[in-house]
Amino acid sequence: MESLGAVRKIIGGYYMDEIKNKFWAVGGGKGGVGKSIVSLLLGTSLARLGNKVMLVDADLGGSNLHTLVGIRYPKHTLADFINKRVETIDEVVMETPVENLKIICGADDILGMANPKYTQKTRLFNHLKRLDADLILLDLGAGTSFTTVDFFLYAPNKIVVLTPQITSIQNAYGFIKASLYRQLNETFGKDENAAELIKRAGNSVQGEAIDSISKLYDSFNALGEEYQQKMLQCIDNIKIKLIVNMVKDAKERNVGNIVKSVAKNYLALNLEDLGVVQYDNVLGSSINNMAEFLTKRRDSLASVNFYEMASNIIKNYLKPATACPPVSSVNR
Repeated sequence: MESLGAVRKIIGGYYMDEIKNKFWAVGGGKGGVGKSIVSLLLGTSLARLGNKVMLVDADLGGSNLHTLVGIRYPKHTLADFINKRVETIDEVVMETPVENLKIICGADDILGMANPKYTQKTRLFNHLKRLDADLILLDLGAGTSFTTVDFFLYAPNKIVVLTPQITSIQNAYGFIKASLYRQLNETFGKDENAAELIKRAGNSVQGEAIDSISKLYDSFNALGEEYQQKMLQCIDNIKIKLIVNMVKDAKERNVGNIVKSVAKNYLALNLEDLGVVQYDNVLGSSINNMAEFLTKRRDSLASVNFYEMASNIIKNYLKPATACPPVSSVNR
C-alpha cells in the first residue's frame, strides 16, 4: 500500500504553501447525498463571483459530473491523462455552460481505474496543482476506499456532505472517522506499538478499553509525551467542514450539530459548519437538465444557500476576485 506521506513528500513544499486554499475535496460516506450537485453548484457560485474554478470528477468508479453539465460523451477524461494518452492535464480540461467554470471528466471507462497506482496518484496531483485555477473542487466517490480517503486527505480544505437521514448521518461520521484513522496510521504506521493501539481504537468492539481518541491519547502516554504531541498535531491538521443537504425544516438544520458533537466527543475533531442547502423543488425537478438550469439561472432556494457558502469561502480563504453582488442578482 502506498504511503500518503510519500505522495505529499513528492508534491513537496509547494503542497502546503501554494495550494492550501486552492484544493477543496467534497466527500461523504454514502451515495445519494448530492455530492456532485453540491460540487457543481458551489463551483458555479464561486465562478460567478469572479473566480476561475476547476471541477474534477474524482469519482473514479462512477463518474457523472460531466452529464450534469450537459456533456454526454466527453472527448477526453481523466483516464486519458492517467494512462498517458495525453501529456498534460490541461489537454483533458473541458468548458462548461458557466463562465469561469471548467471540468475534468471522470474516468470510469476502464477496468481498475477506481484504484490508481501510487505513481499515477502522484503524477495526477503534481499536474493538478499547476492548473490555471483559483479553486479546484474534487468531487469524490462514495465510501471509504483508500483512494477516496486519500484524495480527501490530500486536499487542505475538506467538505463532507450529508443529509438529515439517519443512514447518511451514520455514514458521514464513519467517513470522517475513517479519514482520521487513515491519517493516524500514516503518521505512526512504522511504529508497531503505536500502530497496534491505533488499530484497537479504530476497530473497537464491545468491551474494548480504547474506544475513543481521548483514550487512545491516554494510552500513548506509555510510549512517551512526544507521541501524544504528534497525535494532537495530526488531529489538529484535519480541518473538516460540513454541508447538510436537502434540509426541509428547522429540526433538520440541527443535523450538523449532532455530527459535530459526536466527532468532538469520540474523535476530538472540531468540525465546522459551511452551511445548509434547503430542499428545493425547482432544483430537484432540474436534475435531469442541469445544463439548462445553470444557464438560465432560475430562481431557486438552494442557489441562495450556495451563494452564501461561496461568499464565505471567498471571504475567509481567498482574496475576492470581484465584489460580491447582491443575493438577488445571483438568482435571476
